Amino acid sequence: MKFEIKGKRIILRNIGKCDANSIYKHANDKKVFRYTTLPYPYTKKDALEFIPIAQKGLREQTDYELGIAMKDEDSIIGMIALKHIDRENKLSAEIGYWLGVKYWRQGITSEAAGLMLDFAFYDLNLNKVFAKVMEPNQASVKLLQKLGFKKEGFLRKHEKRNGVWMNVIYLGLLKKEYKK
Repeated sequence: MKFEIKGKRIILRNIGKCDANSIYKHANDKKVFRYTTLPYPYTKKDALEFIPIAQKGLREQTDYELGIAMKDEDSIIGMIALKHIDRENKLSAEIGYWLGVKYWRQGITSEAAGLMLDFAFYDLNLNKVFAKVMEPNQASVKLLQKLGFKKEGFLRKHEKRNGVWMNVIYLGLLKKEYKK
């Protein structure tokens, strides 16, 4: 099953076994691991185990875990997902993402998130998209706020990363607040 969302510079697309090397290459970085739920070290085996899970979620339309690829090169440089989709009530989904360090601060994650929000609000007709961000990750908070997300909650010592408990910030965006 081919699934893709095209942007100006990137394509969000379904992933396959052929993408395991590029996922592994970009996910196996302490800077990427720091504020995500990815394991570290991230192995090729991790990528190979993740791919069928992502394919199943896409097939069943319960989770959309899509690879981020530059239009001029097909390899996956990061991932973006809509998860925990409440399709029955058209209520909400959680957005999450990571990007290979080489591609940071180039507007790629903003573009990917914008494409995913368009899909969530206009194709899936959801009312809300929310995100959980570990408190030290202010770059992600700023990115989400730039897209219109508002802080909705704060959970103390809620996620453990590298043996350290971290606070988590919840942010949300309603369809009526979203501007393409």
